Amino acid sequence: MDLFTVLLFLLCPFLSAILLTFISKKFSRSSKLLPPGPSPLPLIGNIFDLGNKPHESLFNLSKRYGPIMTLKLGTKTTIVISSFEMAKQVLHNNDLAFSSRTVPDTAASLGHDKVSVVWMSASAKWRSLRRACSTELFSPKRLDSTQSLRQKKAQELLDFVEEQCKKGEAVDIAEAAFTTALNSISNTFFSMDFACYSSDKSQEFKDTIWGIMVEAGTPNVVDYFPVFRGLDPQGARKRMDYYFGKLLKFFDGILDEKLRLRASKTESEISNDVMDSFLNHMIDGQLTREEVLHLFLDLFAAGIDTTSATVEWAMAELMHNPEKLAKVKQELQQVLGEHGKFEESKIPELPYLNAVMKETLRLHPPVPFLIPRKSENDVQVGGFVVPKNSEILVNVWAMGRDSRVWKEPYSFEPERFLDGQDHHGVDFKGRDFELIPFGAGRRICPGMPLANRSLHFMLVTLLHNFDWVLENGLKAKEMDMSDKFGLDLKKAQPLRAVPTRL
Repeated sequence: MDLFTVLLFLLCPFLSAILLTFISKKFSRSSKLLPPGPSPLPLIGNIFDLGNKPHESLFNLSKRYGPIMTLKLGTKTTIVISSFEMAKQVLHNNDLAFSSRTVPDTAASLGHDKVSVVWMSASAKWRSLRRACSTELFSPKRLDSTQSLRQKKAQELLDFVEEQCKKGEAVDIAEAAFTTALNSISNTFFSMDFACYSSDKSQEFKDTIWGIMVEAGTPNVVDYFPVFRGLDPQGARKRMDYYFGKLLKFFDGILDEKLRLRASKTESEISNDVMDSFLNHMIDGQLTREEVLHLFLDLFAAGIDTTSATVEWAMAELMHNPEKLAKVKQELQQVLGEHGKFEESKIPELPYLNAVMKETLRLHPPVPFLIPRKSENDVQVGGFVVPKNSEILVNVWAMGRDSRVWKEPYSFEPERFLDGQDHHGVDFKGRDFELIPFGAGRRICPGMPLANRSLHFMLVTLLHNFDWVLENGLKAKEMDMSDKFGLDLKKAQPLRAVPTRL
C-alpha cells in the first residue's frame, strides 16, 4: 500500500478535529514569524507537494518561496534549506542548536536510534562513539595502514572486469562497486569477504543492505502522524526490524567468534583489524557490546550503497560526456603510466580526477537532503523563526543547481574546479558550503575520509585499465541520466557497460 492510499484510509475520520486546529494555528501570531512556504491543506499539510521526487519538488518551490521555506508535513513542521548561505547559518553559525536529529520511525527499529552514532543526540556518549570512529576507523594513520586491503579489493574488481572483458559481457557498474565496497569494509572490520562478484551466495547479504536503504528512503505515514506508530500501517517498522535483526545477529556471531579466538591467543597473536580494536574498547568498559554492534550496522548501512551509487554516477557522467572521459584517461596515463600501480598518496597528483569526483558529488550528492536535523529551541535564521522541534532538511541537491553559484549548473563540467576557474580550491570536506555532500559541522559524515579514498580507488581501477562501451549499442547522448529518489539517489536506469582492452 502506498503512502497516499494509507493517508486517505487512516486520516479521513480525523478531518474535523484537525481542521479546527489548522484554522486556529493559521491565524496565530507565531506562524507569521515562520519562513514562507506553500499553503498547507487541512489535515495533511504539504505532503502532496513532495511528489515522487521531493528533492526536485522542493527545489522548484524554493524558487518561489526562497532559500528557507516552511512546510507542514502532517503534524510535523519542516524547514527546508536550499542555499549555501542559509546552510551555513544552520550548520555553522547555529550548529549546536541544530545538532539533534529528527528520527524516522524505521531508524528507531530495535532501539537503534538510542545507540546509533548517526541518530542519537550530540551527548557525551555520542562524542565517545565519534571519537572511537575517528581513531579506530577514519584517522589518517588507520587509513594508511588499511590501504593494502583496498588495493587487494581493487585488484579483485580488476580481475572480475577482466573476465567480463574476455567474455564480451556487460558489467553492472553499481553492483560491481557495491561488492567492492562491501568487501573492502568487511575486510577492514572483520578480515573476511562478505560478497562475491559472480556468485549468488552473497546475494542475501546484499539484499539486506538494499532493503535497509529502501525502507529508510520510503515515505512513511507514521513519520507525519506519530499517532499511528503502534499500527505500523505500511509495515515499514516490521520489515526494518527484520533487516536490522538479521545484520545484528550476524555481527554478534562474528563478535562471539572473535572473543573465543582471543581467549586462546597471546597478545602478539591477536589480529589488528577494527573488530579487535573495538573489542579492546569493550573490555576496557569504554563501549558496550550493544553500541559496538549498532555502530557496525551504521557503518555498513550508510557507507556501502552510497559509495556504489557515487561510482555509478561518476562513470555514467563520464560515458555521457566522452570528451571528459578522454581527459581523465589521459591524466591517468601521464601520472600512472601504462601499468603503473595506483596508491592513495597519488590522489593529489590527479587534479582532473579530483575535479570529476567533486562535480559528480555536486550533481549527484549521495544523500540529497543530508540526514535531517532538529531544532532544540526557537532559533533565528535568515530573519525568520525556526520553531523548537522542527525538522531541518538541507537540500544539497538543490544547492548544487543554484545558478547564482554555478555557471551552467545542469552541465557536467569538472573544469570549474581546476586552476584559474571560479571554484578552484573548493572542496567537499565541510568548509566550503556551496559543496557539502557529506554535511558540515559536528554532524558531518565521519566516514568521509574513507569514502574519498575508496571512490578514487574504484574509479582509477575502472578507468585506467579499460575502455567502455554502452550495452546494446546505446549512444552516449541517448543515456537515461534521470535519478530515483530514496535515502540515496540512484540512477533510475542502472549503468551497464562492456569493458574492452585499451
